[in-house]
Amino acid sequence: MDMFNCFKFSSVKLFVKLFLLVFISSGFKPKSYKREQINGFAQGTTYSIVYYTQDKKIDKVKIDSILKSIDLSMSLYTPHSVISKFNLYETKEIELDNHFKKVMEKSFLLYKESKGVFDVTVEPLVRLWGFGSKKVSRLPNQKEIDSVLQYVGMDKLKLQGNKLIKVKDGVKVDLNGIAQGYSVDVLADYLESQSIRHYVIEIGGELRIKGPKPDGSAMKIGIEKPEKEALENELMKDIIHINSGAITTAGNYRKFIQQNDKTISHHINPKNGQPFSGEIISATIYAKDAISADGYDNVIISMKADEAIGFANKHPHLELYLIYKDKTGMIKDTLSTGFKKLLKAQ
Repeated sequence: MDMFNCFKFSSVKLFVKLFLLVFISSGFKPKSYKREQINGFAQGTTYSIVYYTQDKKIDKVKIDSILKSIDLSMSLYTPHSVISKFNLYETKEIELDNHFKKVMEKSFLLYKESKGVFDVTVEPLVRLWGFGSKKVSRLPNQKEIDSVLQYVGMDKLKLQGNKLIKVKDGVKVDLNGIAQGYSVDVLADYLESQSIRHYVIEIGGELRIKGPKPDGSAMKIGIEKPEKEALENELMKDIIHINSGAITTAGNYRKFIQQNDKTISHHINPKNGQPFSGEIISATIYAKDAISADGYDNVIISMKADEAIGFANKHPHLELYLIYKDKTGMIKDTLSTGFKKLLKAQ
């Protein structure tokens, strides 16, 4: 899921929509706990923190300060951020702060595990297809795509201690596909450091949950699915009962460009420079932390539905709920083994 994106794109009704049901269901709430909520704007989107506390109150100024420090590290929209400095052609290497280093370490792991599908060097392709800070008036041709592919590939980067080094001049990085999830985890770590044990953190649809609620009941996240014959009527289908972990939803409906009769997904294949156009419409991903859930979404979207479910079933702490189109164009859904266990009857 992307971060720091202030550029507006067309939107359509979601086939899957996550929204919080936490703290609003009826039930006993211990008097010793008080519900608190912080809302704000960061990384080109909104954030929300809901938590229960007995006597500790979280300062919004501190939350905004943490998010600002991440912006100064990894935001492409902040001219003097570390990532903006690294992306200058003349920069050969740069000293990383702790935020940037942790995200790069995870990125290299995902790059290896996905066999190159997850790749943070897609920045020139993102811009070429119009998903950067500037619109494009037309789609790129193959010659233009080939001209930037030479700068794509994490084998053209090297992480050496605290230094990120360009093996090839001109390589640029874009951490939008993982850094927002990381930001959620940083806020979760901060709440934990303040002895907050019951919370839901959300930034731009990326969620991190810690429960149970003070009354002992599980946290709840609702998954909606529209009627197949009437996309305007979104109905609750299932509720996830969860006490820890992270949830995110990725899909070709979330961000795209419409060019005449062609819909261009923002998920770009780093191997051929073309947008992914697979059968998966939407992937709801559960993982133990938000950086993992966020990082896996581009990998999952690139797969066929049965391949993605098989992938999840082989990976502990990774579960999927997919909506996809079959060969006949019918919209269907499928779940990984572990995701089924997260569901309970309403």
